[in-house]
Amino acid sequence: MDNSLLRLAVFLAILAIMAGLQTLLPRRPLRLGLRRWPGNFSLVALDVIVVRLLLPAGAVGIALWAEKAHFGLLHWLNISGGWQGMAAVVFSVVVLDLLIYAQHVVFHIVPVLWRLHRVHHADQEIDVSTGLRFHPIEILLSMLIKMAAVVLLGAPVAAVLIFEMLLNGMAMFNHSNVRLPLVVDAVLRRLLVTPDMHRVHHSVLRAETNSNYGFNLSLWDRFFGTYVAQPELGHDDMHIGLPEFQSGKADSLKDLLKLPFIDDKFSGDRFSSDRFSSDKFSSDKFNSDKFNSDKFNSDKFSSDKRE
Repeated sequence: MDNSLLRLAVFLAILAIMAGLQTLLPRRPLRLGLRRWPGNFSLVALDVIVVRLLLPAGAVGIALWAEKAHFGLLHWLNISGGWQGMAAVVFSVVVLDLLIYAQHVVFHIVPVLWRLHRVHHADQEIDVSTGLRFHPIEILLSMLIKMAAVVLLGAPVAAVLIFEMLLNGMAMFNHSNVRLPLVVDAVLRRLLVTPDMHRVHHSVLRAETNSNYGFNLSLWDRFFGTYVAQPELGHDDMHIGLPEFQSGKADSLKDLLKLPFIDDKFSGDRFSSDRFSSDKFSSDKFNSDKFNSDKFNSDKFSSDKRE
């Protein structure tokens, strides 16, 4: 089977499975729900068209070129075939996953890149469609970074194909609104990013937005100190999105495309404490008994139980 058809088949299968599971086993009630899907999926379709037109080879194509040209670290070391070839595939997948983690952190820190990435974070709810909601310019930059890494590493074609499918599949999985049993979540998150773990990253609270950057392996957040086990307010009461984009309405494709170019009162440093100084999302709002920290010292929300 052609690798493009294979990736499409895997993509559609995982999308259907996660969409079905989050309908049957929802983690949170969604106010906007499916009304967000036309905008989110229209953006996905546009992303695919833009990448196909401007970077038709993609990461797999550039891996094929590097293999034929014998270019890249692993090719220079003549690592191929047998157990060495299998090790090279695993090594490449892990390195590429670390790259995505690092790229994600950089897109939060650098203001101009954050303007692009906030299209993803401005979704006022989080479900399987959020995992695919990225501005076309960010998608292009991400693909260029990935292609450069594949060439320099000399990643095997099989590794790149596996990684591409993992990246898309895990993005849909960990953005989905699926309620996993606590025990299952606790076991999975020791290695992988679960929906509950990544949902913290989509909180309006700055300290939580700047945490849990991983998309696939959870070990990077633990190793680099960006891991937050649970949201301060719990999964049911936390607010999703960005405080400056809380219209209560579903975003259209036009809204999403122009969002990076909109100035707002929070348009300063992403890590400035002033970004969340509005009354709507101030920490004082959550000092009531309903949301006090003692509530989350219970076994139900303790990090010990969920880890």
